Amino acid sequence: MEAQTEIEAAPLAPLASDDVDDSRWSTPKRVAFRFFFVYLGLYFFPFPLSVIPYENPLTTKYEDLWNIIIVWTGKHILHLSYDITIRPNGSGDTTWNYVQILCMAALAIAATIMWSVLDSRRPAYPKLYQWLRLFVRLNLAAALFTYGFAKAIPLQMPSPMLSTLLEPYGESSPMGLLWTFIGASRPYEIFTGLAEVAGGLLLILPRTAALGALIGIADMLQVFMLNMCYDVPVKLYSFHLLLLGLFMIAPDLGRLGNLFFRGRQAELSKMPPLFKKPAFNTAAVVVQILFALYLIGAGLAGGYSGAKQYGFLAPKPPLYGIWSVDEFTVDGQIRPPLIDDDTRWRRVIFDRFPGALGVQLTSGTRQRFRIQVDTDKKTIQFTKREDPNAKSDFTYEEPGKDQMTLAGNLDGHQIQARLHKTDEGNFLLMSRGFHWINEVPYNR
Repeated sequence: MEAQTEIEAAPLAPLASDDVDDSRWSTPKRVAFRFFFVYLGLYFFPFPLSVIPYENPLTTKYEDLWNIIIVWTGKHILHLSYDITIRPNGSGDTTWNYVQILCMAALAIAATIMWSVLDSRRPAYPKLYQWLRLFVRLNLAAALFTYGFAKAIPLQMPSPMLSTLLEPYGESSPMGLLWTFIGASRPYEIFTGLAEVAGGLLLILPRTAALGALIGIADMLQVFMLNMCYDVPVKLYSFHLLLLGLFMIAPDLGRLGNLFFRGRQAELSKMPPLFKKPAFNTAAVVVQILFALYLIGAGLAGGYSGAKQYGFLAPKPPLYGIWSVDEFTVDGQIRPPLIDDDTRWRRVIFDRFPGALGVQLTSGTRQRFRIQVDTDKKTIQFTKREDPNAKSDFTYEEPGKDQMTLAGNLDGHQIQARLHKTDEGNFLLMSRGFHWINEVPYNR
């Protein structure tokens, strides 16, 4: 690729010559371009406005418009047996999302047909393709920055929570297992994040965009397969990001095939400038670099803020730790730790998220509460997660180091408990660490 500060453009498929030939595209190429131009525009809009602060109202209005279309389509076209009421949340694979993809594809097909009829004589779309390629390149770069910094500053997959360490291995969900697997090794998570950031950085400059696209494809293929194999509900979005990478590298697939499979010398396609005036092309590259610096700054600032608020830099909440119950009394009667007792507490877990409390019973089942701790008054208010109106007040004392007593009323019963704090380092997952030398595999 020429070392020039220019916005690139290339046909949708590799050409025989080194130069871009925009004299006439084949009919399939023109039809494919029209479809992807409309579809990708619909799917990724309102990017790049969506990454600018204070632009949320526009995004919300766009989603509200889609909500009207999607709900109507689900009811009157697809005749779904249930109403579409859940909009995108932590899951990007809701019914809402799948119906939206169907609607976008239908609209793109209709627009492609109309466009093909009304503009059938146009031989090619080199300039529109250049703008679409720029849109795709920056979009993929922004996504790689977003996900990359969330791992490079390890927030997306934090170290296992205390409650996770106590969860029976077989009861974890596939997604929970994946989060634990990656979060248990901070260096590995940072490595995967830096790999995504590297792809984003290389995508910013036209000269390195092809290498950035290849790295992005490798990153997104891994992410997509993990999402598919571990039931992570970001399958649709990760697939579309993978599609952007393939779109970017499509013009050079033939050349890369010659290089890797035939051992022939290959030169990537030459990219013409976006504008006729060199000054405009230089300005365009400067804008892209500034955009990248903004994304990097926003990613670092957001990551640092998140780390201080709820991540590895956040202070641990009061009473943080795993507390084993030594003695448990219900209405004045001591309850022995029988394995079939669904009332007797075995452990109390004050996790790293303030306001989160887990109680493990001797039977193995768990109860989860939201709590408010007043360290001055030595009180804890329990609220059942499944019933916000079910509140209980407890008092606590700390008679010695890593010792605590709890007393309060829960479900109409007077509870008293004596506890001691256990060391989370006792868990092999947290204590094993790294070893250069292993005489035998340490696989437990």
